[in-house]
Amino acid sequence: MRKYGIFYAIITLLVLAVFTTEGMCFAGADDIKARMQERLPTIVQMKADNIVGENNKGFLEFVPGAPAKMGDVVTAENNDRQAVYSAIAKQQGTTAELVGKRRAIQIAEKAAPGEWLQDDSGKWYKK
Repeated sequence: MRKYGIFYAIITLLVLAVFTTEGMCFAGADDIKARMQERLPTIVQMKADNIVGENNKGFLEFVPGAPAKMGDVVTAENNDRQAVYSAIAKQQGTTAELVGKRRAIQIAEKAAPGEWLQDDSGKWYKK
């Protein structure tokens, strides 16, 4: 249950950081937040089952050799993350790619033991 709480907190903080900066929101912000929170338990379970990991660009990716099941969840999550990263990039005057890479570092630092992560060179490892 602790693992779920950590991921919930991470996602919530990320989404709040984007949506509340200077009181501005972008269209669909509440919808994105709700969708991400709704998917979170499924993603946590997929990570625990060694199906997906966090790549070095801030997105979910199927772990090499794992069955690519529930691809719709992964695609939906990555699409919403892309929207969030783009909004942050616009606010900070940078690129969504840089925001994603920075986010990947934060995710890796807070990942639970046994979760799959991708290092800067693209190599997958278990924390």
